[in-house]
Amino acid sequence: MNILRRTLLAAAVALPFLAGAANAEPVTIDFWTAWDPGKSDAKAAQAAIAEFEAANPDIKVKTQVIAFDALHDKLITSISAGDAPDLSWGLIEWFGELNRMNALADLSGPMSAWPDRDKIYSNALEQLSVDGKLRALPNYLGLRGLLYHADMLKAAGVSEPPKTWEELVAASKAIREKTGKPGFGIAGRGVRSPQELIMFLAQNDVEIARPQADGKYRNTWKDDPAELARASEVFAFYRRMLDEGVVPPQASGWGWEEEDTNFGLGQYAMVVNGSWMRSRVEQNPQEMKDVLVAAPPAGRKSATFFEIAPIYVYKGDKEEAVWKFASFMLNKDVQAKMYPDSSARSDVAGDKVWGLPFTSLAPIGVSFPPVALGSITRSMEESIGRVLLKNEEPERVAARLGEAVNKSLRQSGQISTQ
Repeated sequence: MNILRRTLLAAAVALPFLAGAANAEPVTIDFWTAWDPGKSDAKAAQAAIAEFEAANPDIKVKTQVIAFDALHDKLITSISAGDAPDLSWGLIEWFGELNRMNALADLSGPMSAWPDRDKIYSNALEQLSVDGKLRALPNYLGLRGLLYHADMLKAAGVSEPPKTWEELVAASKAIREKTGKPGFGIAGRGVRSPQELIMFLAQNDVEIARPQADGKYRNTWKDDPAELARASEVFAFYRRMLDEGVVPPQASGWGWEEEDTNFGLGQYAMVVNGSWMRSRVEQNPQEMKDVLVAAPPAGRKSATFFEIAPIYVYKGDKEEAVWKFASFMLNKDVQAKMYPDSSARSDVAGDKVWGLPFTSLAPIGVSFPPVALGSITRSMEESIGRVLLKNEEPERVAARLGEAVNKSLRQSGQISTQ
């Protein structure tokens, strides 16, 4: 009898706790993004979040959509105030700054244990790692390929897209002679101009800032005459493209809008651009019907810009729930719906025109070094203007850019003294 009484008493004491556990409030994780709710990727993401919450009733995802132009500054302010979200969408250009602020969680452990790790492009993970620690997750890849109007090349007697800088110049001259249109387009200003410049530099075996033995970075052009010469060759190539009519004179002042719009209208033949140009097929079906994609022309080696839109995971006390959600957003089904042509997964290749030709370039993708870019990208843009608009000597422009990079690294505390 005493045993029964004790058993009933224990059950009565435990019952409120069990009921409380069953009715416990779900963990709420804050997710900041800048998507356009009306676009297909945003709709797919919202559906995926609803699916995740249904499968994980103990986790609530609180999504806050912030204007693209405001998201970066709001993140910096919130981190400085100790009130960062749990995770956010972002740009690769922010990576070095967020890492320098010591805001990013170390994802190396959960990633190494994740069954799908080998499905994520390895160099995308490398781009988001510092000192061997994974500090963000690749979510979207804006790889750049050579888009070309096949009919224009055919009309000019160009049998295949150019594979080298020299072939690009020759093909562009033939296209101008036969069609009266420029062969190639570039962005001389704006956010895309440093992205294109980092690609051209990589193609000539040049890095804007190299990691040093102390874990910090330095532009080494001044210390390495051979590398300075290769950097100068890149700026000389920009000038040559303008002088020899490879690009239209107006391209010196083009941003991404003009570059995309003019290609979509068939105003020039070739451009290094991304799979988002697929939308121009709907806008300009006649002008875009002949567009095909190849690898960008190479300098000393092949390279293309590797635009990564990461999921940034911030330090906090909800690691398990946040990782469960972040890794869910990287699963194959979600990625295939959100980014069918630009996924960070190797098993989501996309279609034969706007997917696979881009994703196949992932092994040659390069991006910015993981430093606070600050004024570095502005200095890169200004350098292009000095060559194209002011006709300054390429050697002088390269040397000046190298000094500007090191000045920025010094100001951010990331300059190597070795």
